Amino acid sequence: MGVTERPEAFRRGERPLTGVGDELRPGDEAPDAVLAGKGFVPEALRLSDYRGRVLILSCVPSLDTRVCDIETRRWESERLALEGPIDMLTVSMDLPFAQARWCGAADVHHTTASCYMNERFAVDYGVLMKENHLLARAVFVIDRNGRVVHAEYVHQVAEQPDYEAALDAARRAATA
Repeated sequence: MGVTERPEAFRRGERPLTGVGDELRPGDEAPDAVLAGKGFVPEALRLSDYRGRVLILSCVPSLDTRVCDIETRRWESERLALEGPIDMLTVSMDLPFAQARWCGAADVHHTTASCYMNERFAVDYGVLMKENHLLARAVFVIDRNGRVVHAEYVHQVAEQPDYEAALDAARRAATA
């Protein structure tokens, strides 16, 4: 069984980009994954470790780009206002020490992780862009039981996600 390719799933300006993997939908079980946390020899971070809490999972191409910088800073400010059992995780292909440097400079304290050692995460979540081997911009809200309750794939890479839709889904999941 081959991996699904979705031609023109994403765009960078007028240039089409191929998505690799199937898109997740609300109701799907969120695939588990081991990601690289902080450090030169990165600590392992498992998505299943968030079970029992609601997780806002933001995927971005690179923290060192303008839109990803804006988005991740916005998620940080939103995180500070959240109440209840809600966690935030931003994932990119950036190396862990580059993520740590960016977080320090940007004063961002929510967890970031890299999937540079685990392309399977990108495929399982349908966010791998074939042409540049980066993650597409996407936001998932995963409930306490590991089910996707919100999924947004931002098809134009230079645009930001619908923050309010994800935050509303997270708040609903936290009180369910």
